[in-house]
Amino acid sequence: MIIDLPRTTTGAINKRLVDSRKDGGVVTLARVMTLVIDATGADAEQAIATANVASREHPCRIIVIAPGSAEEARLDAEIRVGGDAGASEVVVLRPSGAQIGHDDTLVTPLLLPDAPIVVWWPAAVPEDMGSCPLGRMAQRRITDSKGETDPVGTLLGLGQCYRPGDTDLAWTRLTRWRALLAAAMDQVRLPEVSVARLHGDTNSPSILLLGAWLKKALGCEVEAAFDDSVAALQSIVLETPEGPIRIARPDGHNATISQPGQPDHIIALPARTLEEALAEELRRLDADAVYGDVLAEFTAETVVSL
Repeated sequence: MIIDLPRTTTGAINKRLVDSRKDGGVVTLARVMTLVIDATGADAEQAIATANVASREHPCRIIVIAPGSAEEARLDAEIRVGGDAGASEVVVLRPSGAQIGHDDTLVTPLLLPDAPIVVWWPAAVPEDMGSCPLGRMAQRRITDSKGETDPVGTLLGLGQCYRPGDTDLAWTRLTRWRALLAAAMDQVRLPEVSVARLHGDTNSPSILLLGAWLKKALGCEVEAAFDDSVAALQSIVLETPEGPIRIARPDGHNATISQPGQPDHIIALPARTLEEALAEELRRLDADAVYGDVLAEFTAETVVSL
């Protein structure tokens, strides 16, 4: 069910939320957090759909800020409950004119009491998310640098303003790759790596972050081959004294793992969907210290392009 509220106020939105819970029997105590989505520069409907899927694992109130195009100062809103809101209740705020830029003022009256606050920027990574109005109120701040035209500059900027609680979905997409690499290294008698070679899509912040992590964890050189014709990370090769360790996923679904002295074996390694990456980040409200350390070590020369 979608309830339209044109030319409204946050007080009227709150009252309608209470009424909708009474009418529909929704139990607000089941909500474990408030997820605020700054959809500026993003496809708001796609962001809502993604959050709805993630909310099945993490029931929450979703507040979406999607600036309108009207010149006059006004606030239009929608409330979505039931089948249009996954396991959540969704409030879409469409400020226009002078209402734009006052995100904290609009959001604060709608927050769930005594519940953690997570803010997600699907696009347009802010210069300093920890100091912006929404970032200051949140325990967790999630960006997605995947669509940025200058991934190196974006990651450098994220490193300069990093605060505990920050993370980026480009890092989240690497979780399974990092787990596989750690498991493979545990089986090598001499876990010394001279060079790590990465192959994947051009302008991939995930490859840059993975290279920075490998360089910090293994103290090795990192070389990357970027390819316009592929999507996502394709392969990783670690050169060790016993021979190369290779993980290759050319089809985006299954990975072949090759290790010295062992037969190749194939495991399922499907590319992470946006819904899966967001759901993973909503599972934790503590700081991702490893991500912070990797950002601190990241430089424009971390990954040497071939």
